[in-house]
Amino acid sequence: MATYLYQTHQQYFAQHADGAAQAAADELSELGASEVRAGYLGHYFKADQSTLYRIVYMTRISTRILAPLIHFDCHSSNYLYKTAQQIDWRDFLTLTKTFAIKAHVAESNLRNSHYAAQVLKDAMVDQFRERTAERPSIHTHFPDLLINLYVYKNQVRISIDLGAGSLHKRGYRTGSVEAPIQEHVAATILRLSGWKGETTLYDPFCGSGTLLIEAAMQASRTPAAFLRKKFGFLRLPDFDATCWNRIKTECNAAMQTESSLSLRGSDIDPEATQVAKLNSQSIPAAHAIEFKTSPFSALPNLEGQTIITNPPHGIRLKNPAEVENLLREFGDFLKQKCTGSTAWIYLGEKRLLKKVGLKPALKIPLRSGGLEGVLAQYTLY
Repeated sequence: MATYLYQTHQQYFAQHADGAAQAAADELSELGASEVRAGYLGHYFKADQSTLYRIVYMTRISTRILAPLIHFDCHSSNYLYKTAQQIDWRDFLTLTKTFAIKAHVAESNLRNSHYAAQVLKDAMVDQFRERTAERPSIHTHFPDLLINLYVYKNQVRISIDLGAGSLHKRGYRTGSVEAPIQEHVAATILRLSGWKGETTLYDPFCGSGTLLIEAAMQASRTPAAFLRKKFGFLRLPDFDATCWNRIKTECNAAMQTESSLSLRGSDIDPEATQVAKLNSQSIPAAHAIEFKTSPFSALPNLEGQTIITNPPHGIRLKNPAEVENLLREFGDFLKQKCTGSTAWIYLGEKRLLKKVGLKPALKIPLRSGGLEGVLAQYTLY
């Protein structure tokens, strides 16, 4: 077995959404990472084996944790192929396991991400064929091993994705409405709001329930990857099953599913609330969440509560005038019926904030699904 970069330096890379840098760095440190420093849309950090497993299992903000294998200068596809073959891929893969490659290429002689991934795939497959006369299979959606290929200014880094896919996919989403908020973005919003379960949390545009489910998992200390079936670190040559089982057991034992949380949500769409109920049933703290079908205008006063929500905007509502009217009416609702509450509103388009008709105390840029979104805080008197 060769010695790889992550083994030599115990350094890894955590990716996060644009705008979540500080939240991601704080979370990494809380989970035990050391020497956390910023990179492009992510953080480099150091961790021993047990800390690494804990981070992958618990992180709500980071979307990928990468273990680098090799880093090198590369000016051609031929050199990428030859260098990739220097890795003994049997350290990570057997003929009974599947793999996939996620590639990103920018400002390099290799100009096409898909082609770069194909070259790396050929290097791996050819190596297996030469040694075994067989090849492992590719599974693009749920591979056992996901390889990350990053090429920037002719510098190549090949890494193992330790979650075997994006960690924002928690596993509870059995159904969804159009344009649901992504799980890691919801978790980032909750963290930025400072809500920790002390007050009732209400979402009047709950959609498929993501914000409230993430809140329930966070407040009950349910690991973000509690429902996850595959982990990429299982394929590392130095994977320690005893260590992983210990960390998983410790994290699960710390859950507080019997706490007195108060989480409530509503949506005008009965199909959305039905989906939200079904999604929430997968998590241990499901009993803490209540959903109902109702327009926000028919809700009773929401006084002394924390309101966190992602109102429908350009995608869910196709008519711009309809979006603006909705936000204007919602702003009036906040002023008239939510005295003593704090509201956090996330919108995928910054220009829409003015339509709420309230002056935000705080505005935080936060991208989601390619949208230049913003999170705004309102203190309601």
